[in-house]
Amino acid sequence: MATISPSSDFAANAPAAPAVNVPATPGVRVRDPRLDFFRGIAMFIILIAHTPKNMWNSWIPARFGFSDATEIFVFCSGMASAIAFGACYAKRGWLMGTARVMYRVWQVYWAHIGLFFFVAMSLAFIDTYGNFDKSYVNSLNLKHFFDDPMPNIVGIFTLTYVPNYFDILPMYLVVLAMMPLFMALSRIGFWAVAGVSIAIWIAANLSLLDLPAEPWSSRRWFFNPFGWQFLFFTGFAFMIGWIPAPPRSRTILLVAIGFVVLSAPFGSWKVFLWVNDFNEDLGQLIRKAWGPLKDLRTKSEFAGLRYVHFLALAYIGWMAVGEGGHRLAAHGTGLGSQIWKFILTVTTKVGQQSLAVFVFSMAVARIIGFVLDQTGRSAGTVAIANLTGFAMLIGVAYTAGWFKSQPWKSKGSKRT
Repeated sequence: MATISPSSDFAANAPAAPAVNVPATPGVRVRDPRLDFFRGIAMFIILIAHTPKNMWNSWIPARFGFSDATEIFVFCSGMASAIAFGACYAKRGWLMGTARVMYRVWQVYWAHIGLFFFVAMSLAFIDTYGNFDKSYVNSLNLKHFFDDPMPNIVGIFTLTYVPNYFDILPMYLVVLAMMPLFMALSRIGFWAVAGVSIAIWIAANLSLLDLPAEPWSSRRWFFNPFGWQFLFFTGFAFMIGWIPAPPRSRTILLVAIGFVVLSAPFGSWKVFLWVNDFNEDLGQLIRKAWGPLKDLRTKSEFAGLRYVHFLALAYIGWMAVGEGGHRLAAHGTGLGSQIWKFILTVTTKVGQQSLAVFVFSMAVARIIGFVLDQTGRSAGTVAIANLTGFAMLIGVAYTAGWFKSQPWKSKGSKRT
């Protein structure tokens, strides 16, 4: 597999050339609007999910099935990586492509370190200078870090101490670091990439591959990168063209919808309780299946039911937005069209700047939770808190985009 070709639908706007989304004009990259739109949605959901005692959390996708926003983030990150790094591998070779990937790993690593110390400092500030009836440091189980900081600082920097709240970015950077291996295997053939990825995923699900999360216990990383790489490289393979886009089929769509609906009470306590209230006999039959399905639904290793559930949801979303994402476009000049255009524009912008937005959301979620502790959690205050958080994410996305555009290098600027 010496060449890298874009998928006929996922990379529909790319020219027919042996590279992923490499446009005719050098330096300009083609972005898939669906990718950024769904990543943006995931960023808003992640903020809701990480804000403590957020009543909106009862209505995020995780409450209705096996998979959740984490799957959206990882799958779309794989697709985005095909765009960002696949072209570099194709144009500059394995060594320069790997250098590009390692630079991104370096960026994600320092984003993780910065996020941890900012959140730890924020909670320490609240505990030190506030007079509250609980410890905010303990709310994230960071007491070990503050009680014995010297070995735990070493653990933070070596990723041998990964508190649960801070485990997504470490998982992401380890998965990214696996990309050179799979790009090397792609020279043999896609079967080599798929075979190794599946073997690693199976080993993770059999608890043969994992990483230690803290030195004082046997706890492992909550997000096992050796399991989650399977989803990441599925997205990567679709976008880079190793796997063709699925056919647009009403039959497949109905099967996907059927699986999502019928599996809901097996993957969601919320839906299970609804079914149980409706019919206790049916509820008891479903409840008996929860035990046997335990190993197929676990989140840490990204078990099989989560994979199938996410692919079903992804197919539904892919069909819903239309070929090339044409249904995402705003048509007409009416108020409804303008509102949809605004939502689409800001959501896409958030998706384009997902790393900066994600890091900020993880930091601000704890602060929003603290504010809600003080104001109370009525429907109104929770709505204001969430909408304010959304506005901040949008602001961060536009600010990050502005800095990335390097406006100080604009045409005609004089050198000083």
